[in-house]
Amino acid sequence: MAYALTEELDQIVRQKLASGEYVNEEAVLRAALRLLDEQEETVAAIAEGYEDVQAGRHRPFDEADAEFRRQHNIAQDA
Repeated sequence: MAYALTEELDQIVRQKLASGEYVNEEAVLRAALRLLDEQEETVAAIAEGYEDVQAGRHRPFDEADAEFRRQHNIAQDA
């Protein structure tokens, strides 16, 4: 696959290669795309949570915390 980068982006890729962290340009781009996917998933999850709160689909933290502690045998005062 062919691609063209701006001089600024090309410089970033070259810096990453010079650091020795990545073996080639493809590895740099793969890492960047993975992070982009993770960021998009995070934003979508936050938006979903916000919509749930707006729609009243939530419960008090103390209640959720107590349930979590029961499920994982964690003392209430820990």
